[in-house]
Amino acid sequence: MVRPKYLSHGPGATPKKPPSKKNKLPFLLFPPLSTVMECAAKGLAGEPCAGVAHRRCGSCGAVAYCSKDHQFVHWRVHKDECARLATQMIRIDMLSQFPFTFSVEPLALNHTLPSMRCLFLESIEVHLKGLWKSECICGPEIASVKDLSITAEWNMESSLCPCTEPENPVPGPLASWEDYYQWRSLPLHSPVAVLLHWPLTLYHCLQLSRIQTSRHDGHATLHIHYLGPEKELLQLAVFAELRALFPGVHLRIELVGPAVPRSRDSEVVNISSYAHCSVQNCGCRTSTAPEDLNSGAVTLKLWKGLYHERYSDIVKDSNPHLIVAPNAGVAAYPSWMPTIEMIREIGIPAIFTDFCEEAAHLASCCISSITGQPLGVPIQVNPFRQPIAENNSALYIPCYSNCFVFGM
Repeated sequence: MVRPKYLSHGPGATPKKPPSKKNKLPFLLFPPLSTVMECAAKGLAGEPCAGVAHRRCGSCGAVAYCSKDHQFVHWRVHKDECARLATQMIRIDMLSQFPFTFSVEPLALNHTLPSMRCLFLESIEVHLKGLWKSECICGPEIASVKDLSITAEWNMESSLCPCTEPENPVPGPLASWEDYYQWRSLPLHSPVAVLLHWPLTLYHCLQLSRIQTSRHDGHATLHIHYLGPEKELLQLAVFAELRALFPGVHLRIELVGPAVPRSRDSEVVNISSYAHCSVQNCGCRTSTAPEDLNSGAVTLKLWKGLYHERYSDIVKDSNPHLIVAPNAGVAAYPSWMPTIEMIREIGIPAIFTDFCEEAAHLASCCISSITGQPLGVPIQVNPFRQPIAENNSALYIPCYSNCFVFGM
């Protein structure tokens, strides 16, 4: 690994040391060792890049450059964001702290596997198995999967996964992974948080929206419009955990996005039991689903397309109580603009998440420019973010799936 040079923008300025990257879990070090950074001036400078971007801004440490010349060219753009990115870099240690004890030592990297994430999955013996198939670049493309099955398994012992009903009701609002693992009697070396960050983030969004889920006990249905699903389309069984988190509540979730396979458009999936463990005589394989799907069950319906284009069809039988958009990338995709305008008009609470704080900041600027109002839910760290760092070739700032949450 080539260590980057830390350069300051102004002549004579004193270079600063990079932010600390200490972490209890070697596998979760940020950025991942396999990341190859792009020059921040790529496309702006007249001359092509001189090679790999090993130089970094000495003020923020967040952006990389291939040469000193390209660094000076990029300053006219970077000067407005440098201080903000420096503040975000300070949070590296905080964001990378998790209670878990599962890890992979970087020095153990097996070069026959294409990424550290693959190595991690291989180390816990779930690489390309069951619910874990889509968790790395080796997995199948969503469009190539003919059956978005909910029968996939955890492929681990029952003591390591939530395959049955919880022993006790939710004791109160869960505020951390520690709270969840303690409630579900899971050991901290269980890696299920890697997949369960989808339903737990949805749980957290409902808490932030202050929707009284108790009002939907019994026969009432809580309607959620879930925008832009991708990887989770191959992990639908993990949403069964919402049954435990909201006992007695029927959740109807409309999954809307371009990644939904055309052949699955308008398909309804009922989830009334948990994903199975690997123990053949475990009660999860003999438990029967409740006959009444209006109580303690999750119903998913798939919609291909953009939300503002499919909304009139969706609301014919599902008026939303909440709109959720995980890893939205609002500032990166112009198609979000008409969707946000529509959400503003219908007045439904909407919660977004994104991989990093900078993406959340840019999204908040886009949303406020359309609504003319500040965010209703300010940008904040999601306690249920995925505990594995994501590759980010553009910035050195911390990136995790569903890392930051904010809302309108």
